[in-house]
Amino acid sequence: MRRDNARLAFPSEKRGMATILCVDDEPNVLGVIERSLETAGHRTIGVTSVNAALGVLQAEPVELIVSDYRMPDATGLELLQQITDLAIDAPLIMLTGDTSVEHAVAAMKAGALDYVTKPIRADQLRLVVEQTLEFLRMRRSNTQLRQAAANRNVTQIVGEGPAIRAVLERIQVVARTRATILIQGESGTGKELLARAIHRASDWAHGPFISINCAALPESLVESTLFGHERGAFTGAVRQVKGAFERAHNGTLLLDEVSEMRPDLQAKLLRVLQEREFERVGGTSAVRVSVRVIATTNRDLAAEVHAGRFREDLYYRLGVVPLTMPPLRERMEDLPALVSHFVQRTSAEIGKEITAVAPEAMARLGAHVWPGNIRELSHTIERAVILCPGAVIEADAFEMLPSARDVGASRGEGIDTFSVPSLNIAAAEQTLIERALEATGQNRTRAADLLGISVRTLRNKLNRPDED
Repeated sequence: MRRDNARLAFPSEKRGMATILCVDDEPNVLGVIERSLETAGHRTIGVTSVNAALGVLQAEPVELIVSDYRMPDATGLELLQQITDLAIDAPLIMLTGDTSVEHAVAAMKAGALDYVTKPIRADQLRLVVEQTLEFLRMRRSNTQLRQAAANRNVTQIVGEGPAIRAVLERIQVVARTRATILIQGESGTGKELLARAIHRASDWAHGPFISINCAALPESLVESTLFGHERGAFTGAVRQVKGAFERAHNGTLLLDEVSEMRPDLQAKLLRVLQEREFERVGGTSAVRVSVRVIATTNRDLAAEVHAGRFREDLYYRLGVVPLTMPPLRERMEDLPALVSHFVQRTSAEIGKEITAVAPEAMARLGAHVWPGNIRELSHTIERAVILCPGAVIEADAFEMLPSARDVGASRGEGIDTFSVPSLNIAAAEQTLIERALEATGQNRTRAADLLGISVRTLRNKLNRPDED
């Protein structure tokens, strides 16, 4: 006999079997739905109300939901909305009356994958369910392929020196916890690579890894990117969009260059970290998530806090476990292994055979101080492999490396004093920017570091229209 809220059926094992939650307040119709799907080899869970359906979804995973639109306690559309609010990953097929075209359209706009009209025809229902399940399988496969592509060539951190070994040992201790991690280090040291390594070593490695560069987003889009937005929340918001926190549910969210976040968003981020819930832009209901947050910065956050540019409470909340990626100049014992790694990687990518790096070439690489760290080394080796005329990379492949004077300039060393054209702040600022760009060979990233501002701020200052 059917229980008031749920009944479970366990058919024989069959390839492609899925657990499907069936929701309909009419027991006879619910029976037809379940028997149709069980005949196709699926396991069904039948419930007669939206509240019972939510109870099942919070108790166990299901691959698919088949729900009626009209029910006494709540509609299927409201069920779909609550599933979204609770960040439950359970796609839905809506059952509608044969004349309720507007219901079908509303369901599809709200996020339903498909719909079936009543009265239920078993063959039609099975066909729609199989097509939906195949679509979901393909979507999961594509997601896995994209993730594999994103992780290609960054599957391991190269190096055995004491500086990097200390970081890797710390990873083994913290990776399996949900503690928030703050990774600090100069640009190009491999902070995102370390974050991915933490994710892969965690118990949530099967979940998503979502990376957001806080410095690269336009200020007007940062909040929507992080928390999502509702339809109509602002001009151009034609549909509901999930933000990074929702997309990272049961996985890891990397907030790259978190020091560039606006003060008002810092307060919202603090609330999410503390409460594990937030509201979408334009929304009124809370969305709960389970996310491991990793933040990175190339700035000294303690100094940013002291200067009043970063919230102290957020700094301590992010830095539950602080990690520092050492610059390449402090781990030069790893240089041969890194060079070998990048040579092999680039050679394989372009189908070129490189058998060795000449001793003179290695000496030249070892004499450079690498202000751009691992990223600069990677690009340097890639260029050398591409342009190498033979099987051995010679010293002349690295003639374009910046001189010691250029490197010193990029750090602000050896810059002569100079006068500003007037006491006008705007004119003095423009002069400082021009000298910083000149000293760093027009490298905006190094110039921004030299000026003590973000790249985004420098870009805005360079692109602003002339004032009268």
